[in-house]
Amino acid sequence: MTSSTTPGLSRFNTLEEAAATAELHEVCSSSAWGSKLLAQRPYATADLLFAASDAAMAELNTADLEEAMAGHPPIGRPKPGDPTSAREQRGMAGASEELKAELLELNLAYQEKFGHVFLICATGATAEFMLDQIRTRIENGPEQEREIVRTELGKINRIRLTRLVEEPAETAEEGSKA
Repeated sequence: MTSSTTPGLSRFNTLEEAAATAELHEVCSSSAWGSKLLAQRPYATADLLFAASDAAMAELNTADLEEAMAGHPPIGRPKPGDPTSAREQRGMAGASEELKAELLELNLAYQEKFGHVFLICATGATAEFMLDQIRTRIENGPEQEREIVRTELGKINRIRLTRLVEEPAETAEEGSKA
């Protein structure tokens, strides 16, 4: 994707450790994932950051995945006041009340079965697609679903890291003050 250093990547590379940790936590709430990425700074390119993210995601154990999932609201219920959550779940905006009700019901059944929220990379997905996915995935076994969740988290992390490294320095600084 991005083979050269961007202003956003340069900014991330030079952030103090606490600030970089906070930014990584906004991408993924797994502290193990964030620690692995933090330890490899500075990154010469965004592609190297993405590769480090993918490798860290592949190494997460069950507890780490649970920590990462805990940072995600249920589909159809973005965190109030969280622009990232709202942006990522934009596909739910035009959904009918009937579809939202069915998705809520399936979310609760999924959570009961697996012990965590239904996690899907919702960016660009329609409400109908997400409903079809939960209908299918609720039939999975725990191990199969855990690996699907790992893949979905990886997709979400890449999207969020892309925003992080492509964000101009001034915008990022203003966002962190808000």
